[in-house]
Amino acid sequence: MRRDLPPSVGLFNLTIFSSRGREIFNITRTHFGSVAVMFRKKHTTRDIQEDGTVHQEAKINELRAAMGPLSGRSLKYCTDACLRRYLEARNWNVYESKKMLEEMLKWRSTYKPEEIRWHEVAIEGETGKLYIANFHDREGRTVLVMKPAKQNSSSHINQIRHLVYILENAILNMPEGQEQMVCLIDFTGWSLSNSVPIKTAREAAKILQNHYPERLAAAFLYNPPRIFETFWKIVKYFLDPKSFEKTHFVYPKTAESIELMCKYFDVEILPVEFGGKNKIQYNHEEFSKLMLKDDIRSASIWDLNEKPAQANHTTNGHSTSEVAWEPSRIAAQAS
Repeated sequence: MRRDLPPSVGLFNLTIFSSRGREIFNITRTHFGSVAVMFRKKHTTRDIQEDGTVHQEAKINELRAAMGPLSGRSLKYCTDACLRRYLEARNWNVYESKKMLEEMLKWRSTYKPEEIRWHEVAIEGETGKLYIANFHDREGRTVLVMKPAKQNSSSHINQIRHLVYILENAILNMPEGQEQMVCLIDFTGWSLSNSVPIKTAREAAKILQNHYPERLAAAFLYNPPRIFETFWKIVKYFLDPKSFEKTHFVYPKTAESIELMCKYFDVEILPVEFGGKNKIQYNHEEFSKLMLKDDIRSASIWDLNEKPAQANHTTNGHSTSEVAWEPSRIAAQAS
Protein backbone atom coordinates (compact mmCIF):
# COMPACT_ATOMS: atom_id res chain seq x y z
CA MET A 1 0.00 0.00 0.00
CA ARG A 2 1.46 3.35 -1.01
CA ARG A 3 1.46 6.11 1.61
CA ASP A 4 0.44 8.82 -0.88
CA LEU A 5 -2.83 7.02 -1.70
CA PRO A 6 -5.90 6.96 0.50
CA PRO A 7 -6.66 3.66 2.29
CA SER A 8 -9.34 2.79 -0.25
CA VAL A 9 -6.82 2.93 -3.11
CA GLY A 10 -4.63 -0.08 -3.88
CA LEU A 11 -1.77 -0.38 -6.37
CA PHE A 12 -0.64 -3.54 -8.16
CA ASN A 13 2.35 -3.51 -10.53
CA LEU A 14 3.68 -6.26 -12.82
CA THR A 15 6.79 -5.74 -14.93
CA ILE A 16 8.31 -8.27 -17.38
CA PHE A 17 11.85 -7.92 -18.69
CA SER A 18 13.49 -9.32 -21.85
CA SER A 19 16.45 -11.68 -21.71
CA ARG A 20 18.73 -8.62 -21.97
CA GLY A 21 17.14 -6.78 -19.09
CA ARG A 22 14.96 -4.44 -21.15
CA GLU A 23 11.47 -3.72 -19.84
CA ILE A 24 9.07 -5.03 -22.47
CA PHE A 25 5.75 -5.33 -20.62
CA ASN A 26 4.24 -3.47 -17.70
CA ILE A 27 0.83 -3.60 -16.04
CA THR A 28 -0.17 -1.17 -13.31
CA ARG A 29 -3.58 -1.79 -11.78
CA THR A 30 -4.94 0.85 -9.42
CA HIS A 31 -8.15 0.46 -7.45
CA PHE A 32 -10.15 3.54 -6.61
CA GLY A 33 -12.89 2.02 -4.48
CA SER A 34 -14.79 -0.22 -6.93
CA VAL A 35 -13.16 1.34 -10.01
CA ALA A 36 -10.13 -0.31 -11.57
CA VAL A 37 -7.70 1.52 -13.90
CA MET A 38 -5.07 -0.38 -15.88
CA PHE A 39 -1.97 1.04 -17.56
CA ARG A 40 0.02 -1.08 -19.99
CA LYS A 41 3.38 -0.55 -21.68
CA LYS A 42 3.38 -2.17 -25.11
CA HIS A 43 6.29 -3.75 -26.95
CA THR A 44 8.42 -1.27 -28.88
CA THR A 45 9.60 -2.05 -32.41
CA ARG A 46 13.14 -2.34 -31.13
CA ASP A 47 12.09 -4.78 -28.42
CA ILE A 48 10.27 -6.99 -30.94
CA GLN A 49 13.22 -6.97 -33.34
CA GLU A 50 15.61 -7.74 -30.49
CA ASP A 51 13.55 -10.67 -29.27
CA GLY A 52 13.15 -11.89 -32.87
CA THR A 53 16.92 -11.88 -33.32
CA VAL A 54 17.41 -13.81 -30.07
CA HIS A 55 14.82 -16.36 -31.22
CA GLN A 56 16.52 -16.78 -34.61
CA GLU A 57 19.93 -17.20 -33.03
CA ALA A 58 18.50 -19.87 -30.75
CA LYS A 59 17.01 -21.69 -33.75
CA ILE A 60 20.32 -21.50 -35.62
CA ASN A 61 22.16 -22.95 -32.64
CA GLU A 62 19.50 -25.66 -32.30
CA LEU A 63 19.87 -26.58 -35.98
CA ARG A 64 23.65 -26.65 -35.74
CA ALA A 65 23.46 -28.95 -32.73
CA ALA A 66 20.96 -31.20 -34.52
CA MET A 67 23.30 -31.48 -37.51
CA GLY A 68 26.08 -32.82 -35.32
CA PRO A 69 29.81 -32.45 -36.04
CA LEU A 70 30.69 -31.25 -39.53
CA SER A 71 34.07 -31.19 -41.21
CA GLY A 72 35.81 -30.19 -44.43
CA ARG A 73 33.72 -28.40 -47.04
CA SER A 74 30.47 -29.10 -45.19
CA LEU A 75 31.73 -27.18 -42.18
CA LYS A 76 32.91 -24.32 -44.37
CA TYR A 77 29.61 -24.17 -46.24
CA CYS A 78 27.32 -24.34 -43.20
CA THR A 79 27.81 -20.83 -41.87
CA ASP A 80 25.20 -19.17 -39.67
CA ALA A 81 23.93 -17.32 -42.75
CA CYS A 82 23.50 -20.64 -44.55
CA LEU A 83 21.59 -22.20 -41.67
CA ARG A 84 19.37 -19.12 -41.45
CA ARG A 85 18.40 -19.45 -45.12
CA TYR A 86 17.41 -23.07 -44.66
CA LEU A 87 15.41 -22.22 -41.56
CA GLU A 88 13.63 -19.44 -43.42
CA ALA A 89 12.88 -21.80 -46.30
CA ARG A 90 11.18 -24.18 -43.86
CA ASN A 91 9.44 -21.54 -41.72
CA TRP A 92 11.96 -22.00 -38.89
CA ASN A 93 11.09 -25.65 -38.38
CA VAL A 94 14.36 -27.18 -37.20
CA TYR A 95 13.44 -30.76 -38.13
CA GLU A 96 12.44 -29.86 -41.69
CA SER A 97 15.43 -27.54 -42.08
CA LYS A 98 17.80 -30.28 -40.92
CA LYS A 99 16.32 -32.70 -43.44
CA MET A 100 16.69 -30.17 -46.24
CA LEU A 101 20.22 -29.26 -45.21
CA GLU A 102 21.32 -32.88 -45.08
CA GLU A 103 19.96 -33.51 -48.56
CA MET A 104 21.85 -30.48 -49.83
CA LEU A 105 25.14 -31.63 -48.28
CA LYS A 106 24.65 -35.06 -49.78
CA TRP A 107 24.05 -33.48 -53.19
CA ARG A 108 27.12 -31.25 -52.91
CA SER A 109 29.30 -34.18 -51.87
CA THR A 110 28.44 -36.07 -55.06
CA TYR A 111 27.75 -33.28 -57.58
CA LYS A 112 30.69 -31.15 -56.33
CA PRO A 113 29.44 -27.81 -57.72
CA GLU A 114 32.48 -25.95 -56.36
CA GLU A 115 34.72 -28.03 -58.64
CA ILE A 116 32.97 -27.17 -61.92
CA ARG A 117 35.22 -24.96 -64.02
CA TRP A 118 34.38 -22.50 -66.77
CA HIS A 119 36.17 -24.36 -69.54
CA GLU A 120 33.83 -27.31 -68.87
CA VAL A 121 30.64 -25.31 -69.43
CA ALA A 122 31.77 -22.32 -71.51
CA ILE A 123 30.20 -23.68 -74.69
CA GLU A 124 26.80 -23.41 -73.00
CA GLY A 125 27.35 -19.70 -72.47
CA GLU A 126 28.54 -18.78 -75.97
CA THR A 127 25.24 -17.20 -76.99
CA GLY A 128 24.70 -15.35 -73.72
CA LYS A 129 21.64 -17.35 -72.74
CA LEU A 130 22.66 -17.11 -69.06
CA TYR A 131 25.22 -14.81 -67.48
CA ILE A 132 25.93 -12.55 -64.53
CA ALA A 133 25.26 -8.89 -65.30
CA ASN A 134 27.84 -6.18 -64.62
CA PHE A 135 25.26 -4.08 -62.74
CA HIS A 136 23.15 -4.50 -59.61
CA ASP A 137 19.56 -3.68 -58.74
CA ARG A 138 18.68 -0.71 -56.53
CA GLU A 139 19.30 -2.84 -53.42
CA GLY A 140 22.82 -3.70 -54.58
CA ARG A 141 21.98 -7.31 -55.37
CA THR A 142 23.64 -9.46 -58.02
CA VAL A 143 21.65 -9.76 -61.27
CA LEU A 144 21.42 -12.86 -63.44
CA VAL A 145 20.33 -12.41 -67.04
CA MET A 146 18.59 -15.20 -68.92
CA LYS A 147 17.66 -15.24 -72.61
CA PRO A 148 15.94 -18.58 -73.26
CA ALA A 149 15.55 -17.91 -77.00
CA LYS A 150 19.35 -18.18 -77.29
CA GLN A 151 19.32 -21.83 -76.30
CA ASN A 152 22.24 -23.50 -78.08
CA SER A 153 22.40 -26.97 -76.58
CA SER A 154 20.33 -30.11 -76.27
CA SER A 155 22.42 -31.62 -73.48
CA HIS A 156 20.41 -31.84 -70.25
CA ILE A 157 23.52 -32.57 -68.19
CA ASN A 158 25.56 -29.66 -69.59
CA GLN A 159 22.70 -27.20 -69.25
CA ILE A 160 22.28 -28.05 -65.58
CA ARG A 161 26.04 -27.90 -64.91
CA HIS A 162 26.18 -24.51 -66.59
CA LEU A 163 23.32 -23.25 -64.42
CA VAL A 164 24.96 -24.54 -61.24
CA TYR A 165 28.30 -23.00 -62.22
CA ILE A 166 26.68 -19.59 -62.76
CA LEU A 167 24.84 -19.82 -59.43
CA GLU A 168 28.03 -20.68 -57.57
CA ASN A 169 29.88 -17.83 -59.27
CA ALA A 170 27.08 -15.36 -58.54
CA ILE A 171 27.24 -16.29 -54.85
CA LEU A 172 31.03 -16.00 -54.92
CA ASN A 173 30.70 -12.42 -56.14
CA MET A 174 27.81 -11.23 -54.01
CA PRO A 175 28.47 -7.80 -52.50
CA GLU A 176 29.17 -7.80 -48.79
CA GLY A 177 25.98 -8.05 -46.78
CA GLN A 178 23.95 -9.46 -49.66
CA GLU A 179 22.42 -12.93 -49.58
CA GLN A 180 20.09 -12.87 -52.58
CA MET A 181 20.11 -12.26 -56.30
CA VAL A 182 17.65 -10.99 -58.91
CA CYS A 183 16.89 -12.72 -62.20
CA LEU A 184 15.98 -10.93 -65.45
CA ILE A 185 14.52 -13.17 -68.15
CA ASP A 186 14.19 -11.78 -71.68
CA PHE A 187 11.63 -13.69 -73.77
CA THR A 188 12.39 -11.94 -77.06
CA GLY A 189 12.32 -14.59 -79.78
CA TRP A 190 11.24 -17.38 -77.44
CA SER A 191 8.97 -20.15 -78.71
CA LEU A 192 8.09 -23.67 -77.70
CA SER A 193 10.47 -24.95 -80.37
CA ASN A 194 13.56 -23.39 -78.73
CA SER A 195 12.46 -23.78 -75.09
CA VAL A 196 14.29 -26.08 -72.69
CA PRO A 197 12.70 -29.52 -72.21
CA ILE A 198 10.28 -29.90 -69.30
CA LYS A 199 12.73 -32.37 -67.76
CA THR A 200 15.46 -29.72 -67.65
CA ALA A 201 13.10 -27.04 -66.34
CA ARG A 202 11.96 -29.38 -63.57
CA GLU A 203 15.52 -30.26 -62.59
CA ALA A 204 16.58 -26.61 -62.59
CA ALA A 205 13.65 -25.64 -60.34
CA LYS A 206 14.47 -28.52 -57.98
CA ILE A 207 18.11 -27.46 -57.65
CA LEU A 208 17.26 -23.80 -57.15
CA GLN A 209 14.70 -24.49 -54.46
CA ASN A 210 16.31 -27.38 -52.60
CA HIS A 211 20.00 -26.51 -52.79
CA TYR A 212 19.98 -22.71 -53.05
CA PRO A 213 16.99 -21.72 -50.86
CA GLU A 214 16.29 -18.05 -50.17
CA ARG A 215 18.85 -16.99 -52.79
CA LEU A 216 16.23 -15.58 -55.16
CA ALA A 217 14.94 -12.11 -54.29
CA ALA A 218 12.82 -11.66 -57.41
CA ALA A 219 12.48 -12.93 -60.97
CA PHE A 220 11.20 -10.75 -63.82
CA LEU A 221 9.77 -12.50 -66.87
CA TYR A 222 10.05 -9.73 -69.44
CA ASN A 223 7.64 -9.66 -72.38
CA PRO A 224 6.67 -13.35 -72.46
CA PRO A 225 4.58 -14.33 -75.50
CA ARG A 226 1.04 -15.51 -74.98
CA ILE A 227 2.01 -19.05 -75.84
CA PHE A 228 4.35 -19.06 -72.83
CA GLU A 229 1.27 -19.30 -70.64
CA THR A 230 0.93 -22.94 -71.73
CA PHE A 231 4.53 -23.68 -70.74
CA TRP A 232 4.12 -21.73 -67.47
CA LYS A 233 1.03 -23.71 -66.46
CA ILE A 234 3.28 -26.76 -66.33
CA VAL A 235 6.41 -25.19 -64.86
CA LYS A 236 4.65 -23.36 -62.02
CA TYR A 237 3.76 -26.70 -60.41
CA PHE A 238 7.48 -27.30 -59.89
CA LEU A 239 7.82 -24.10 -57.86
CA ASP A 240 7.24 -23.74 -54.15
CA PRO A 241 4.83 -20.96 -53.05
CA LYS A 242 7.65 -18.60 -52.02
CA SER A 243 9.39 -18.82 -55.40
CA PHE A 244 6.08 -18.42 -57.19
CA GLU A 245 5.30 -15.22 -55.26
CA LYS A 246 8.69 -13.76 -56.23
CA THR A 247 7.97 -14.16 -59.95
CA HIS A 248 6.75 -11.07 -61.85
CA PHE A 249 5.40 -10.94 -65.39
CA VAL A 250 6.52 -7.71 -67.04
CA TYR A 251 5.02 -6.22 -70.20
CA PRO A 252 6.87 -3.19 -71.67
CA LYS A 253 3.81 -1.20 -72.69
CA THR A 254 1.96 -1.27 -69.38
CA ALA A 255 2.39 1.50 -66.84
CA GLU A 256 2.32 -0.99 -63.98
CA SER A 257 5.23 -2.97 -65.42
CA ILE A 258 7.28 0.15 -66.16
CA GLU A 259 6.75 1.32 -62.59
CA LEU A 260 7.79 -2.08 -61.26
CA MET A 261 11.04 -2.13 -63.24
CA CYS A 262 11.86 1.44 -62.18
CA LYS A 263 11.29 0.42 -58.57
CA TYR A 264 13.92 -2.31 -58.80
CA PHE A 265 16.38 -0.89 -61.34
CA ASP A 266 17.99 2.34 -62.46
CA VAL A 267 16.87 2.73 -66.09
CA GLU A 268 20.21 4.33 -66.96
CA ILE A 269 22.05 1.05 -66.31
CA LEU A 270 19.23 -1.35 -67.20
CA PRO A 271 19.74 -2.94 -70.67
CA VAL A 272 17.42 -1.74 -73.44
CA GLU A 273 15.94 -5.22 -73.88
CA PHE A 274 14.49 -4.83 -70.38
CA GLY A 275 13.16 -1.33 -70.93
CA GLY A 276 16.29 0.53 -69.85
CA LYS A 277 18.73 2.84 -71.65
CA ASN A 278 21.91 0.79 -71.46
CA LYS A 279 22.93 -0.61 -74.88
CA ILE A 280 25.52 -3.00 -73.46
CA GLN A 281 25.75 -6.43 -75.13
CA TYR A 282 27.02 -9.74 -73.79
CA ASN A 283 30.65 -10.36 -74.73
CA HIS A 284 31.54 -14.01 -74.37
CA GLU A 285 35.30 -13.50 -74.55
CA GLU A 286 35.32 -10.84 -71.82
CA PHE A 287 32.94 -12.83 -69.65
CA SER A 288 35.17 -15.89 -70.03
CA LYS A 289 38.17 -13.94 -68.76
CA LEU A 290 36.26 -12.99 -65.62
CA MET A 291 35.13 -16.57 -65.07
CA LEU A 292 38.67 -17.92 -65.41
CA LYS A 293 39.85 -15.46 -62.77
CA ASP A 294 37.03 -16.49 -60.48
CA ASP A 295 37.87 -20.16 -60.96
CA ILE A 296 41.21 -19.46 -59.31
CA ARG A 297 39.52 -17.62 -56.44
CA SER A 298 37.03 -20.44 -55.97
CA ALA A 299 39.80 -23.04 -55.85
CA SER A 300 41.53 -20.99 -53.18
CA ILE A 301 38.37 -20.62 -51.10
CA TRP A 302 37.61 -24.34 -51.21
CA ASP A 303 41.26 -25.34 -50.72
CA LEU A 304 41.53 -26.94 -54.14
CA ASN A 305 45.07 -27.05 -55.49
CA GLU A 306 44.77 -25.92 -59.10
CA LYS A 307 47.11 -24.22 -61.50
CA PRO A 308 46.24 -20.86 -63.10
CA ALA A 309 45.02 -20.93 -66.69
CA GLN A 310 47.88 -20.98 -69.18
CA ALA A 311 48.52 -18.61 -72.05
CA ASN A 312 46.45 -19.30 -75.16
CA HIS A 313 44.30 -21.72 -73.20
CA THR A 314 41.53 -22.96 -75.45
CA THR A 315 38.03 -22.87 -73.98
CA ASN A 316 35.74 -24.90 -76.18
CA GLY A 317 37.31 -23.61 -79.33
CA HIS A 318 37.74 -20.02 -78.15
CA SER A 319 41.21 -18.75 -77.35
CA THR A 320 41.56 -16.74 -74.14
CA SER A 321 44.57 -14.81 -72.89
CA GLU A 322 46.56 -15.84 -69.84
CA VAL A 323 44.79 -15.07 -66.58
CA ALA A 324 46.96 -14.37 -63.55
CA TRP A 325 45.56 -14.14 -60.03
CA GLU A 326 44.57 -10.69 -58.84
CA PRO A 327 42.48 -9.32 -55.94
CA SER A 328 38.82 -10.25 -56.21
CA ARG A 329 36.28 -7.87 -57.70
CA ILE A 330 34.12 -8.32 -54.66
CA ALA A 331 34.85 -9.97 -51.33
CA ALA A 332 34.37 -13.70 -51.62
CA GLN A 333 31.62 -15.41 -49.69
CA ALA A 334 31.63 -19.15 -49.36
CA SER A 335 28.19 -19.35 -47.82
